[in-house]
Amino acid sequence: MILDGKCPKGPIQTSWDRHRFDLKLVNPANKRKYKVLVVGTGLAGGAAAATLGELGYNVEAFCYQDSARRAHSIAAQGGINAAKNYPNDGDSIYRLFYDTIKGGDFRAREADVWRLAQVSNNIIDQCVAQGVPFARDYAGYLDNRSFGGAQVSRTFYARGQTGQQLLLGAYSALSRQVKAGTVKLFARTEMLDLVVVDGEAKGITIRDLITGEIRTHVGDAVVLCTGGYVNVFYLSTNAMGCSVTANWRAHKKGAFFANPCYTQIHPTCIPQHGEHQSKLTLMSESLRNDGRCWAPKKKGDNRHPNDIPEDERDYYLERKYPSFGNLAPRDIASRAAKEQCDDGRGVGPGGRGVNLDFSDAIKRVGEHTIRERYGNLFEMYEKITDENAYKQPMRMYPAPHYSMGGLWVDYNCESNVPGLFVLGEANFSVHGANRLGASALMQGLADGYFVIPYTIANYLAKTKPGAVKADHPECKKSVEDVKSYNNRLLNINGKKTVSEFHRELGKIMWENVGMARSEETLKDAIKRIPALREEFWKNVKVTGKGEELNQQLENAGRVADFLEFGELMAKDALHRNESCGGHFRVEHQMPDGEAKRDDENYCYVGAWEFKGVDKEPELHKEPLTFENVHLAVRSYK
Repeated sequence: MILDGKCPKGPIQTSWDRHRFDLKLVNPANKRKYKVLVVGTGLAGGAAAATLGELGYNVEAFCYQDSARRAHSIAAQGGINAAKNYPNDGDSIYRLFYDTIKGGDFRAREADVWRLAQVSNNIIDQCVAQGVPFARDYAGYLDNRSFGGAQVSRTFYARGQTGQQLLLGAYSALSRQVKAGTVKLFARTEMLDLVVVDGEAKGITIRDLITGEIRTHVGDAVVLCTGGYVNVFYLSTNAMGCSVTANWRAHKKGAFFANPCYTQIHPTCIPQHGEHQSKLTLMSESLRNDGRCWAPKKKGDNRHPNDIPEDERDYYLERKYPSFGNLAPRDIASRAAKEQCDDGRGVGPGGRGVNLDFSDAIKRVGEHTIRERYGNLFEMYEKITDENAYKQPMRMYPAPHYSMGGLWVDYNCESNVPGLFVLGEANFSVHGANRLGASALMQGLADGYFVIPYTIANYLAKTKPGAVKADHPECKKSVEDVKSYNNRLLNINGKKTVSEFHRELGKIMWENVGMARSEETLKDAIKRIPALREEFWKNVKVTGKGEELNQQLENAGRVADFLEFGELMAKDALHRNESCGGHFRVEHQMPDGEAKRDDENYCYVGAWEFKGVDKEPELHKEPLTFENVHLAVRSYK
């Protein structure tokens, strides 16, 4: 099937404005008749629930955390992009659009990216009005810093905790609507199924994580804002609870999964320190504004970094990419760091690390200024490593961080299942094969505050409110299916823990479908994952009961979904016989080791349809056209 993204025709500069005018509206009195279910309360979900509540819709919002404030958006550190051009350094909406298309290695829709760039400025105004404490310069004006893949300073920030401050802004707006009665918040609930009635999304089945109760909530539309899936690698920078479950259960009910092989490996994370570590810690890309990445020129040089003279250091990003230097995009910077380590010039235990050095910046602007910019990040680094990064370089190594792939959506953020909308990291729409730093927060808030309020009305205006009740046969069937699935997990009573299976899957994924992939490694993963999945369903040990707080059961369901999803991810990577962005096939690279795209055969979005476990999924394609930024070899040199 050839998919239609329903992008507006005509000049891209006016595409979103014209499209908004063409969308149907729901008048204020009628909005009160509709109910919208929002799953996830991060930046996309919190912003969407708050905005739809403010508009007058009845909203039910769900999160598995004990508070909407604990959504994983809180972990974002470095900043949020917008084309305000406050530094007067040549930025514009078009330049942000161009940088994002190029950064994604020409694998994103132009229309979606233009809209993102256009509304970016509204986001900053909205957040300042909410009281988000963005950094300001001496005169009191909003400050900016640089991020990877851009030669301008367009990133607004709040030290190294921008995600937390933006989420508190969205949470305050959400709390206001909870108080007003337009939003009902259901914390400690996990979505385990999508209810589809006559081909349209009309509800979700959730498990109350405290009591174990399984029940259905019905509405007129469902909005998924459930984040990414890189915990398929087991070790990642994501929170332990982040999973593919909501997306995967929707996928099994008919929603297409687009570009699952596009995963981002972040170049600056604290290296793994042992086999039994359960997660990795991100160090913000913003550190590369002042930190310089280097490795010893000599192989196996185990001297203390401060004892290695300047002429024996290889500032490899500055050497390879002089135009962008240490602010090369993430996929490129990650591969470059791996290159140094594979060459035997890595630092720290096992040689899996490179240095991020602030000594020059401290000499230039003083330690006090560096503390002001990144103080909380330096503190976090010292707590974990017991090393003072003001006195010696940080050690960094790439780690799984973000999912560019996600459920397929059209220009209205609506999936191929009518009534199912997908926002933020959970969809595939704007980042192509590689997300630029500080663009995740931009996308989440753009979708939640400025896109879904318009586009969901277009669907609801054609829908009769309250058409499906909680006693509908599909709702009852969904509850029974979820209960049966959970009971199956509880009754296996095997010998291996859920974590053991997750760790084994993560190892297969990281070694075969990680930073570098090949036909051989991908086929190996596709062979090994079904075998591991079969063992899981015969030998996993899930203690406790379903009718109680049971984190073993929660985790077992999530890992079971990862064991199915990981196979699809490997199949998507195998079918895409090219390198682009974060998808790096070693058979397809330039003589200098850069990614080699195949625009003739792979300039499309690959969206997969679920046909059953152990059955071949069906591939659907949405061709990508580039009329405003011409296809070119991506170069940051």
